[in-house]
Amino acid sequence: MSVYTVVRRLASDKKTSIRKIEQDLELSNGRLSTWDHHMPAADSLQDVASYLGVTSSFILDEARKEETK
Repeated sequence: MSVYTVVRRLASDKKTSIRKIEQDLELSNGRLSTWDHHMPAADSLQDVASYLGVTSSFILDEARKEETK
């Protein structure tokens, strides 16, 4: 599972959209979708994780966990 997939799932759980996260954190439109194939910058990942009420480590661990299944 990609980092983007984990973020998308967490956003859904929080009843928010990827676009809303991008707007609230002043990220460019479509920025989070690039995380589907590329590792995000640490500061951006931390900002998104805080917004979603989790740690960046949690997001990375969830992404890795799904890859090893």
